[in-house]
Amino acid sequence: MQDYIQKRVLDICDYILESQATVRRAAQVFQVSKSTVHKDMTERLPSLNKQLAREIKNILEYNKAERHLRGGEATRRKYKNLHGLAQK
Repeated sequence: MQDYIQKRVLDICDYILESQATVRRAAQVFQVSKSTVHKDMTERLPSLNKQLAREIKNILEYNKAERHLRGGEATRRKYKNLHGLAQK
C-alpha cells in the first residue's frame, strides 16, 4: 500500500473514532468518495491495525443501523422548511 493511502486510511480512522462520523461525513471532510472511505475502513485498515478495524466496524454498523432515523429526520426538516416558506 502506498504511503499516502496508508496515511489517509489512518487519518480517516482517527476522525471516525473521535467523532463517530458516518461514511458520508468522513467522505465530505476528506474530499473522497463514500466508496473510498468504505474500502479504506473495511479492506485496507484491517491490514494495518486489526484492533482499530474492529472499533471502526462497530461504529459503521451502528451508523448503518441508525441511518433510517437520520434520513427520516432530514426529510422532516426539509418539509418543515418548505412548508414554512410557502406560508410567507
